[in-house]
Amino acid sequence: MSLPAMDTAGLAPVPFGASLVGASRNDLAASLREIGVANREVRMRVAQMWRWIYFQGAHSFDEMLNIGKPLRASLTQHYTLARPEVVTQQVSGDGTRKWLIRMPPVDTRDKGAEIECVYIPESDRGTLCVSSQVGCTLTCTFCHTGTQKLVRNLTQQEIVQQLVVARDMLGDFPGQTPPTDGFIPSGEGVRAVSNIVFMGMGEPLYNFDNVREAIGVLSDGDGLSLSKRRITVSTSGVVPEIGNLGEQAGTMLAISLHAVRDDLRNTLVPLNKKYPIRDLLEACRHYPGVSNARRITFEYVMLKGVNDSPAEARELVRLLKGIPAKINLIPFNPWPGTRYECSDWETIEKFSDIVFNAGYASPVRTPRGRDILAACGQLKSETEKLRARARLAVEDHDS
Repeated sequence: MSLPAMDTAGLAPVPFGASLVGASRNDLAASLREIGVANREVRMRVAQMWRWIYFQGAHSFDEMLNIGKPLRASLTQHYTLARPEVVTQQVSGDGTRKWLIRMPPVDTRDKGAEIECVYIPESDRGTLCVSSQVGCTLTCTFCHTGTQKLVRNLTQQEIVQQLVVARDMLGDFPGQTPPTDGFIPSGEGVRAVSNIVFMGMGEPLYNFDNVREAIGVLSDGDGLSLSKRRITVSTSGVVPEIGNLGEQAGTMLAISLHAVRDDLRNTLVPLNKKYPIRDLLEACRHYPGVSNARRITFEYVMLKGVNDSPAEARELVRLLKGIPAKINLIPFNPWPGTRYECSDWETIEKFSDIVFNAGYASPVRTPRGRDILAACGQLKSETEKLRARARLAVEDHDS
């Protein structure tokens, strides 16, 4: 087997005492050099470790039986294969799972990031919704996640670790047993996690470098092996990075659009004030690789009396003319304190019919995980929610 070329010049190894789970090939190479592995061995050892970490899901260096005992002992002395802590797991009545995951501190100022990721099973696939930031830089008024301030970006390793944790929890590595408390896709060639969407906490394109590097690990065919056509990055419209995403990561693209007029989108998605609809759609028209086989997904949350009229459906069709696209209509998922309501089902169907009759696929996304606040736009860390409830209790007592 030919081994990928690596250039470790100038790369920092993973810090001693930290986990190698989530590391790239170059990270592993630099770390092996740091513990004295000879240059002539590094490429081979990286290939071996890669297979154990990302294909077999190893939890211990002692499992790596094709690596000699002295090197396994040195790896154990200096590094771990620890996963982030799963603080809570919630299983929805529809099979959706939400995990609150606590990451180890990255420095002395960090108390350990807490993020949520969601697993959505269907008969022919399993989709993992991952986070790219702790909190969010944006303040989209219909989104619960947007009410939590940005704490920091997630690292490349922390993004990858979400998939590793999910595969552990779902028994998705070889030899593991799937859980029995809910639906998991099954069948020949179907893995529990077959698709990834960057639609969790955060704006992925405001953490572009780490997202790009994480995608490289997620899509490596010798490890986690997710096709880039099964990885979708959703953005609220960070126009300057859209082309870079296509050129450097090559994933599918989703746009959180939600309005057809700048004045309304300025309210729903304040980023629009910086990158208006015209500029956003122009970037979409030039997205590298876009075609009828690689269509851009436009997400449109249905808000009662706000953006759901037939006139707005027709304007949406006009705006997207010439862009290979499909339009996901998302029934609004309510959350405590929101001022919005979900459009009536009859209104959603009329909107969908107009879009469909114009030649666009316009599926209405089935709300999933609403009972555990795991649906689209509902993610927010459990710690933040508890703190908010505590503040409200104090305010109620004082009043």
